Amino acid sequence: MSDTGASGRRLLAAFAVHGFTACGAVLGFLALQAAVDRRWAVMFAWLAVALLVDGIDGTLARAARVKQVLPRFSGDILDLVVDFLTYVMVPTYALVAGGLLPSGHELVFAALILISSAFYFADAEMKTAEGGFRGFPAVWNGVIFLFFVFRPGPWQTAAAVVVLAAATFAPIVVIHPFRVARLRALTLVVLTVWALASIATLVADLAPGPWVTLPLAATSLYLLGIGLLFGKARPAR
Repeated sequence: MSDTGASGRRLLAAFAVHGFTACGAVLGFLALQAAVDRRWAVMFAWLAVALLVDGIDGTLARAARVKQVLPRFSGDILDLVVDFLTYVMVPTYALVAGGLLPSGHELVFAALILISSAFYFADAEMKTAEGGFRGFPAVWNGVIFLFFVFRPGPWQTAAAVVVLAAATFAPIVVIHPFRVARLRALTLVVLTVWALASIATLVADLAPGPWVTLPLAATSLYLLGIGLLFGKARPAR
C-alpha cells in the first residue's frame, strides 16, 4: 500500500468520524420536529439516539486519530455545538411547549437554562481529574425527561431549574459513568438499570407503572448525587 493511499484512507476515516458526530445535529432536528408535534416520547427517543452517538464518537475519534489526521476541524468544538442542541435547546423548548413551567414565566426559566448552559459549555475547566464534570453538566435532556415522567408542579419544576442552573457553577462533581474510576462497576450497573428503565418509559409513552418509575428515580438520584462523595472538583490537567 502506498503512503498516499494510506494517508487518503486515514483522512477519509477522520472525516467519517466527524460526519458521524455531526449527524447528532440531524437527530436534534428530528427531535425538535417531534416536539413541535407534541410527540414527546418520540422526541426523547431521538435525543436518546443522539446521546448514544455522543457516547461512542469519542472512541471512534481516538481510534482514527482524528486530531492528528484532520487538525483543521476541532472534534471538541463540533461535539459541543451538537450537544448544546440536543442536551439543552431541544429539551428546553419541550419544557416550555409542554406546559411544565409556571404560566407567564416560561421565558424567564428557559433563559436561565440556556444562559447557564452556554456558560458551562464555554468553561475550559468543566472536566475534572476524577473522570467527571465540575458543576452540573447541563444534561437538561435527562432532567427534563424526568420532569415529563414524574410531572412535578410548575413551581416545583421552576425551583428545580433554579437549583440546577446554580449548580452549574458550584464546586461539585458529577461523574462520567464510563470514565469514573471509583465505584466504576456499581456505576455501570446503575447506568444499565437507568437505561432499561428509560427505554421502558419511552415504550409506555412516558407513563410507566411504579415498577419502572421507582428504579428510574433511584438510579437518577445515584447518577446525579454520587459525585458529591468525591469532594470538591479538581480541574483535569
